[in-house]
Amino acid sequence: MALLDWAKKADFDMIFKRYNVIIEGPAIKPEDDPDVKKVLPKDEPFKSLAMSVIFGDTEKAVQAAKSALDRVSPLDVIEKGLAKGMDAVSALYAKGAYFLPDIMLSADAMTAAMQLAEQKLGRAREKKGTVVSFVAEGDPHDIGKNLVVMFLKANGFEAVDLGRDVPDKDVIEAVKKYKPVMLTGTALMTTTMTAFPRVAKALQEQGIAVPIFGCGGGAVKRDFVESYDMGVYGVKAFHAPKLAEAALAGKSWKDIRKEYPKIVGEFVAEYADRM
Repeated sequence: MALLDWAKKADFDMIFKRYNVIIEGPAIKPEDDPDVKKVLPKDEPFKSLAMSVIFGDTEKAVQAAKSALDRVSPLDVIEKGLAKGMDAVSALYAKGAYFLPDIMLSADAMTAAMQLAEQKLGRAREKKGTVVSFVAEGDPHDIGKNLVVMFLKANGFEAVDLGRDVPDKDVIEAVKKYKPVMLTGTALMTTTMTAFPRVAKALQEQGIAVPIFGCGGGAVKRDFVESYDMGVYGVKAFHAPKLAEAALAGKSWKDIRKEYPKIVGEFVAEYADRM
């Protein structure tokens, strides 16, 4: 029997279905997700700009930006369209509907469109503040750090990316040079996460105050990060912009430890004792 003939006669209800499709029901479109609806603009051209970011479509994002820039200001293109799209992407990532490749495609689309807006604006968008990010010395794993940097940039922060396997002295020099509102560090291994208390101690000894020393990574746990001054355990990469905004608003690392779930605006199992 030819495949087409078989398909016409087949009873598809008798064919195996993936268990999550049965349990969770049919997939819904990203724009129909309740959390996306909360942030998705309703009016054009902002909705089209946001949708192009949500779908990670660089070509459409550029076209939407070109069209929008004839009608609205470059800042509105960024703040009311592109940034809202990235907010939606963050929401989808937070609930496990989007994954790392989706985030990267959306970030590329937003960056390409934002460059057009900044060209018309005549300058780069004013940054909220500077954050320095690094992977601990001896550690080559940088996926977590890359996500943190991406979320920070998408939310209007100047993210200084020091890369991976960064010597402690280079981190300290970068803090001196850039005077960040927050310093983030990631480590995947127990042998490398000891860089965090070393860096924190060295900064304190030199009289350098960094509002937050946010740390996360595979082997890193909250009790370890809170065993030294300035340490704040960052649970998810997309929490980084909210922690940076809290630091920018004047909250100390002690405040942020205490108010972490409130600051990120959601239940955080790792901070259940502080809900």
